[in-house]
Amino acid sequence: MFTGIVANKFSVVEIREQDQLRRIVVELTEALVEGLKIGASVANNGVCLTVVEIDEVKVHFDVIDETLRLTNLGSLDVGSKVNIERAAAYGDEIGGHVVSGHICDTVEIARIEATETNTAIYLQADPKWSKYLMPKGFVSLDGCSLTIGEKVDQGRFSIHLIPETLNVTTFGDAQVGDKINLEIDPSTQTIVDTVERYLSERSS
Repeated sequence: MFTGIVANKFSVVEIREQDQLRRIVVELTEALVEGLKIGASVANNGVCLTVVEIDEVKVHFDVIDETLRLTNLGSLDVGSKVNIERAAAYGDEIGGHVVSGHICDTVEIARIEATETNTAIYLQADPKWSKYLMPKGFVSLDGCSLTIGEKVDQGRFSIHLIPETLNVTTFGDAQVGDKINLEIDPSTQTIVDTVERYLSERSS
């Protein structure tokens, strides 16, 4: 489990292509690697990945074809930055919301409106996810727990980012057209699906 509070953005320092598998090596910090073990879960751009090797501060992750197809990890190059969050531990402060690290789709940045104190990013999702994207509701984007601002027709919605979020995450370097990993808030999805099922059963 994760909370959507990204530690920072870190560089991909090596990529190894294998049969139906890609190994991604990310260079972290000593503080972030402390206590990390093989088999631990770490979110990379919101994708829950398993640590398969640790070489000082270089942490290795294997990513299967399906994950590469479904997320933006398939477009990473050496030098790319990824948002990193270690799994939550019992007793940790939950500063964001409960995030599983299971990406449902990618969304595309359609527009960016930046001022000195606030940046609004408009994203286009597949309309099938629209019913779960509610104004003031939670959403995880590239592993960041964020609040939905404005909801627009046909799956378009906005988020608003303060300078600190732009500084420590990959959103500070985001461009129109970028693909962003989307994880719907599971509580919202459960409520919406339950209500839909109830109404469907009543009308049948």
